[in-house]
Amino acid sequence: MNVRVVIMGVSGCGKSSVGEGLSARLCIPYRDGDDLHPAENVDKMRTGVALTDDDRWPWLDRVAAVLANDAPVIVGCSALRRTYRDRLRAGAGGPVQFVHLSGSLDLIAGRMATRTGHYMPTSLLDSQFAALEPPGPDEALTVSIDQPLPALIDTITTHLEGAQP
Repeated sequence: MNVRVVIMGVSGCGKSSVGEGLSARLCIPYRDGDDLHPAENVDKMRTGVALTDDDRWPWLDRVAAVLANDAPVIVGCSALRRTYRDRLRAGAGGPVQFVHLSGSLDLIAGRMATRTGHYMPTSLLDSQFAALEPPGPDEALTVSIDQPLPALIDTITTHLEGAQP
């Protein structure tokens, strides 16, 4: 079974936590899309400069390669715009299930303010929300992050199990 799942949303929404939890529950490897960014992208974000589409294309191609070559796999990737999700689908080598982690600016900013060791500054959160084109129900499962992690994992697992042929 070549399951390809992208956990998407703005920075700080919980992609890594949810991805790791799903990985443990489903026994499918998790890859953090942050680890696939070129060094230039990381440097830009670390200094508070928002990425452009031109910055993102090589990164999205790396994420798509993981989806194509490492399935079954769960990948955390912001995938903020439909064109980004289209690019991931085109390069994935098979169907992709998107899960959008949705939350308010205040909730996510509060989470980002308490996390340590991440290069993405809270100052870029507004640019993430500005770029976000929330997926419709035809494109992704959208779940509110304003609930405990185990409940999120349960909801997503139920959806993914129901989506498998």
